[in-house]
Amino acid sequence: MSEKKPITYKDAGVDIDAGNRFVDMIKPLVKQTSRPEVLTDIGGFGGLFSLNSSKYKRPTLVSATDGVGTKLKLAFMMDKHDTVGIDLVAMCVNDIIVQGAEPLFFLDYFATGKLAPEKAVEVVKGIAEGCKQAGCALLGGETAEMPGMYAAGEYDLAGFAVGVVDNDLIIDGSSITKGDQIIGIASSGLHSNGYSLARKVFLEELKLSLDDTPSGLNKSLGEELLTPTRIYVKSIHNLQRDFTIKGIAHITGGGILENLPRVLPHYCKAIIDRNSWEKPAIFEMLREGGNIPEEEMYRTFNYGIGMVMIVPADEVEDIFGRLAGLDERAYLLGEIVQTEDDIAQVVLN
Repeated sequence: MSEKKPITYKDAGVDIDAGNRFVDMIKPLVKQTSRPEVLTDIGGFGGLFSLNSSKYKRPTLVSATDGVGTKLKLAFMMDKHDTVGIDLVAMCVNDIIVQGAEPLFFLDYFATGKLAPEKAVEVVKGIAEGCKQAGCALLGGETAEMPGMYAAGEYDLAGFAVGVVDNDLIIDGSSITKGDQIIGIASSGLHSNGYSLARKVFLEELKLSLDDTPSGLNKSLGEELLTPTRIYVKSIHNLQRDFTIKGIAHITGGGILENLPRVLPHYCKAIIDRNSWEKPAIFEMLREGGNIPEEEMYRTFNYGIGMVMIVPADEVEDIFGRLAGLDERAYLLGEIVQTEDDIAQVVLN
């Protein structure tokens, strides 16, 4: 009787050596994001972060988690993986900053059917870049190689961030009142939401190639759609030092219509002038190419506005001056009015 050949984990599709090599390859990238509070190198069971609570009267932790969504499909199609990590970080830290918190550290989860270390390193390069833009440490992560779970060459990403804010400085929208002004800060493009509809319009309805450069764009369609989500952390923190920010909304899935009401108190209505800001060409291409109703555009995409702030009227001019100095394009979108309905509302005029 012939001896049966031994079967290893690698035979089943999981290469432990490749995983170890990947960790060694990303250590320099992770080190670039370190902060003084980080106590451990990547590779341990958990990352240690020493919170300097003396900086705060009542430190409050704020956490957020998110992914990149079907924008990853475009990264696969273009074989370009060095920017989706920025999106991953942005979607988490932008959610933290709306409450006035400073992002402290970030963890990622990278899952794939067969680990290609060089490709995974490109992803982590983007994550590290996003962490540097947000000023937070890449404290750790998890790499999962799961044969049969993903199509060849594909992967999924998830992220988790933790920040801190002094309890007395939490931005929660509770002080918003009539007469307050609504400022929108421009997005860098679609950011990381609405891509299922975008792919349907551009690739299925219009049958465009990602290599095409349609009229109105100064780069290829693929490059435009892979433009990373803008990270607003440092700009918002700069404003916090000198101005009163009563409420902030991160404009992601659901657009202005769904996200702005989340920070409005009862009996308040946000009146938005839909013509008050410039709509980037990519959105108009989407609307026209897919014959998408305008209301659907406002509910699905950020439509050119990535972050919305509600501020006192007498600080608007100075805030615009500061934002220009921070290289942010900003627009006065509208104002807050009082309503008799016990429901926060957004009205587009």
